[in-house]
Amino acid sequence: MDILTLAGLVMLVLWGLGSFMFEAPGFIHGLLTLGVFLIALGAIKRAERARTKP
Repeated sequence: MDILTLAGLVMLVLWGLGSFMFEAPGFIHGLLTLGVFLIALGAIKRAERARTKP
């Protein structure tokens, strides 16, 4: 598991906790957006490395 995927998963967990424990202000939902983006970026990078591997 690379650092991008790990960071994305941490952000999604923080978003989930923040949404249910607090009144979910706007910046909490930014964690959802960034988390999904980082997970997708990590998957793209992983696929690119696998495709260009000799």
